[in-house]
Amino acid sequence: MPRPREEDTLLLVDPDHDFLDWATRHLAAKNLRILRCDNADKAVKVVAKTPVAVVVAAMELQPFDGMELITRITASSPGSLVILTTGFPTTTQVIEATQRGAHDVLRKEALSFELRQIVESAFQTHEDRRSADHPETPQPMADGRVRIIGNSRPLQNVFKLVGRVARSDAPVLITGESGTGKELVARAIHEYSPRRKNEIITINCGAIPENLLESELFGHEKGSFTGAIARRAGRFEQADGGTLFLDEIGDMPLSIQVKLLRVLQDGTFSRVGSNETMRTDVRIVAATHRNLAAEVTGGKFREDLYYRLNVVELRIPPLRERPEDIPLLAEFFLCNITRKNGMARIRLSSEAIAALCEHHWPGNVRELENTIARACALANSQILLPEDLPLTSAPGNPKADVKVALDQLLDLAPANDGIIAWLDREIAGRALERAEGNMKQAASDLGITPTRLKQLLGTPKG
Repeated sequence: MPRPREEDTLLLVDPDHDFLDWATRHLAAKNLRILRCDNADKAVKVVAKTPVAVVVAAMELQPFDGMELITRITASSPGSLVILTTGFPTTTQVIEATQRGAHDVLRKEALSFELRQIVESAFQTHEDRRSADHPETPQPMADGRVRIIGNSRPLQNVFKLVGRVARSDAPVLITGESGTGKELVARAIHEYSPRRKNEIITINCGAIPENLLESELFGHEKGSFTGAIARRAGRFEQADGGTLFLDEIGDMPLSIQVKLLRVLQDGTFSRVGSNETMRTDVRIVAATHRNLAAEVTGGKFREDLYYRLNVVELRIPPLRERPEDIPLLAEFFLCNITRKNGMARIRLSSEAIAALCEHHWPGNVRELENTIARACALANSQILLPEDLPLTSAPGNPKADVKVALDQLLDLAPANDGIIAWLDREIAGRALERAEGNMKQAASDLGITPTRLKQLLGTPKG
C-alpha cells in the first residue's frame, strides 16, 4: 500500500492475539503507526488519547461489541474511520454498521485478499475528508426486520447502499433481473429509514389494467366511473408519512407517468373525479427489470420521470454473479419449506450443492426457491441428490436457458393474452439496448426494417 503520512495511525482491535500479529505484519508500511488492543473498552481509551485515522475492529468484542464501538469512537473522534471484521456478516449487521458510520464490513476469511486494499481506501477517504474539512456524522440506526440471505461481496455492497440511502428521502430506483429480490431490498430501505414507524405500501404497476391504475394510485370519488360506488383513498394517501414501492415501474402507461411526475415534483395529486388538490408526504422507491434508459430512447418511458426516479440507482446482482450465496439460500429455503409443511428434515448432499452452484439460474433466487420446493415435494428420502433436483438447463448452455425462459413465459400465457406481442416488444427493446439506441443497427441485428422495429417498440413512424 502507498506510504501513509507520518501522522497516520491505524488501530487494530481483536481478542485474538494471533490475528493481531498477522494483521500487524500484513499491513506494515513505512511511516504507518500501528496500535493494538484486545477489547473494545481499551480501544475507546486509545482513540480518546491518540489521533487515529483508521480502526480495524472485530465485531465480537468485550465488554461491548463492534457496533457499539463504532458509536463510541465516532462520538469522541468523528474523523476516525472504522472497518469491522466478522465471520459471516448478516444483512442486519452490514446495514446497521453502515448507518452507524462504518467504512466497511469485511468477512474474516477474505481478509488476506481484501484488508490491505480496504485499509488503503480508508486512509485515502480520511485524507480527503480532512482536506475538505467535512467529516460525516453517523446517523441513528434502526431496528430492521427484513432478512436478505447472502454473504457475498456483491450482496454486501447492496446492504451498504441500503444503509446509506435509507437515511434520506431521495427516490431510489432498484434495478435487476426478475427474481433477484428487489421487493426485499425496498422493504429494507423502508425499515432502516426514519419512516419505518409508518407503512410501506407496494403496488405492481404491471399487474393492474391502465384504466384502474390511476384510481389505485390516487383514489377516486364516488360516481367518478362505472363501479365507483364510494369514495376510495389511493395508495398515495394510504402511504402518507411512509414509503410507496412502485414495482415494475417500467410497465406503467405513459398516461399515468405524467401524473406520477407531478407528485414527485410538488407532492400534490387529485383523486379521479375530483378537482381538489391533495398533498402527500411519501418516499418513492421504484423497481424494474427493464433498462429504463432504453425505454426512454424507445419512447416508452418519460425522460423527465426517469431522472426524477433515478436519483439513486441500486442494482441487485443476479444469482450467477454471487454463486457463494447459493448454498446459504438453498438451505434457508429447504428449512422454511420443510417447517411450513410439517415435513421431516431434508438435507442437501454435497453433490446436490455442487450441482446447484454450477447451474446458471436464469430465474435467479425465485427459480432457486421453486427448485427446492419441487425437490422437497418429490423427495423419496431425507437426502437430496443431484438427480432429485429439477434443474432443466446445463450451466453455460444458452439454448437450454432459452427453453427454460420460454417455459416460464408459457406459464404466464393464460393470464396474458398478448404474450406474443409482449415478447416482440421485449426482443425489440433488448436489440435497441444492445445497439446503444441506434435504430438502424438494432433493426439490422433483427433482420427487419427500422420502420418495423418502431412498430414493435410501439413508437410513431419517423
